[in-house]
Amino acid sequence: MGDGDENEQVRELQARLRQLDFFDRAPTGFYGTMTAGAVRKFQARRGLPETGSVDETTWQTLLSVTRKPTADELKPSTTNKLDTPDPRCMTGRVLCISKESRTLAWMIDGKVVSSMDVRFGSENTPTREGLFKVEWKAREWTSTIYHTPMPYAMFFSRGQAVHYSADFAARGYAGASHGCVNVRDRAKLSALFDQVKVGDKVVVHW
Repeated sequence: MGDGDENEQVRELQARLRQLDFFDRAPTGFYGTMTAGAVRKFQARRGLPETGSVDETTWQTLLSVTRKPTADELKPSTTNKLDTPDPRCMTGRVLCISKESRTLAWMIDGKVVSSMDVRFGSENTPTREGLFKVEWKAREWTSTIYHTPMPYAMFFSRGQAVHYSADFAARGYAGASHGCVNVRDRAKLSALFDQVKVGDKVVVHW
């Protein structure tokens, strides 16, 4: 395993590294700079070559000092603790997005169905706050302005959308979007994309 890989074995790798406190975020299944750094720390601790990639020796050593991750360890509900829902999120079908806790909660009639970590735009390209609705959806989309992939895009305010971000998965909060709501857990967003309908409410709040 190495930089750029994205699969379930990477997710297991991250969960096992997390058991040893080398990886401090929820597993994403994407092998980026944070995962490479965690692998290097593990290799250094075990006296292995500090390559940042996983060969057979590194993998077998990791298996010997960790246990098989549980389903919750592989796909926890969220890394960040959910904020108290905005009052506008308490009725109907809502993507309730908190800038304070950096989370998205998919809520139906006041109950949280699923949740995930998100990040937002920078000071120069801020994510708009307020009450919106899902205007249209695209399972595969590429930004016409920035020419970057936006899988599972759910547009809610002109060009701003909730979508999966490989950059968020790789770099975490070291980066920012161009105004969209980035999600780093592709599997969770894929499941959410199938549930959300055009016209469902979107609330972006502090």
